[in-house]
Order: sequence, then structure tokens, then C-alpha cells
Amino acid sequence: MFLRSLRPALWLALPLMAQPRVFRVDDNHTVLGFKASTLLFDVPGRFTHYKADIQGDPAAPEGAKVQIEIDAKSISTAIQARDEHLRSADFFDVAKYPKITFTSREVRRDGDRVVVRGTLAMHGVARDLDLSFVSAEGLNGAGTHTWSYRATLPLDRLDFGLGAESVAAKISLKRPVELDLLLVGFFEEPQAIAQPAPAKKTSSSAKK
Repeated sequence: MFLRSLRPALWLALPLMAQPRVFRVDDNHTVLGFKASTLLFDVPGRFTHYKADIQGDPAAPEGAKVQIEIDAKSISTAIQARDEHLRSADFFDVAKYPKITFTSREVRRDGDRVVVRGTLAMHGVARDLDLSFVSAEGLNGAGTHTWSYRATLPLDRLDFGLGAESVAAKISLKRPVELDLLLVGFFEEPQAIAQPAPAKKTSSSAKK
């Protein structure tokens, strides 16, 4: 009798459990940044315009989906002339390659880290890489339950052809560039799927 009464509740819960939760990015605290280096000094920067489609369960990240699309011309290093040079054909060539994308293929937990394996497409080149995020959760200043994911990763800019033909880059810009990523946001609860109403039985008198 107990199992029979429990069965409807289980059926109602299954659609809810099957739906992934959506991660809504907090743009005020999320940073898609990088650090390049010359022979004399470092050049920190970031991309200010992007779209993030992240779905999954923070308690069980396996099976999560991550899709990030960055507007390449939104690159910012706090110096306008330098930013214009980075947007030119010497580097990102944003007129020809307006988007930078990252698409996940696998997400797994590794100890206290969340590892996202996927493909980074930039400047007409696509390469597979692993992003190893340190995750944290807690309440923000407004008392809202918040998650953050931070990862750093060294890249060789010449693997993507960035600055390969630039005279200035050949003279003073080092090849390694460090990605510095901080994703901050909130997981929305999945929406319950409305159950179809049971079909009404037709009375025998109505059939006649």
C-alpha cells in the first residue's frame, strides 16, 4: 500500500530530476581575462562582451554542458591604441574572426576541482584543451546562494596564429599567454513539467 501511494509522487519528481539546472552568470563579478607579457612588463586584459550557456548540477557536474561565445572586438587592456592594434589583422583580426568560442565535450570532478574538456576556437584555429576549475559556493553580500569557478591556463599564442606576422610582437611580445577565468553566478532550480490531465472517461449513456 505504501509503495502504491508513493508511485505517483515519484512519477511527478522524475521530470524535475531529469532537467539540468541553468547557471546564470553574474556579469558584475565574472571575468574572462588574460595576461600577456613583453620583455619589460605584463599586459593584463579581458573580454567584456560574451554569452554563456551553462547547464548542469553543481553537486554532480558530470554531464554538464558549457558553451561560451566571446565577442573578440570587446578585448580591453585599458589602452585604446593597443586595443585597436589587437583587433587588427596583426592579432585577432576581428573583422574576419569576430567570435571566440569554447564548447565542452566532457565535464568531470577531480578531487576539489571541476575539469571541463572542450574545444577552444579562436582566430580560425580550433584546439582541444582542459580547463581545471576550483569551485566554491556560499552566500554573497545580498544573501543569495552563489557559485564561483576559477581557472588559469597557459596558452601559446602562436598555436592560434596571434601576432605571428606582427613585427612588434616578434620584437618584444612573449609567446605564453595566461588565461584567467572567473565564472560567478547562480544555479536556477529546474522548472517542473506540467503533467497531462488524465483522459475523461466517456459514460455509457453518452455513447448511446
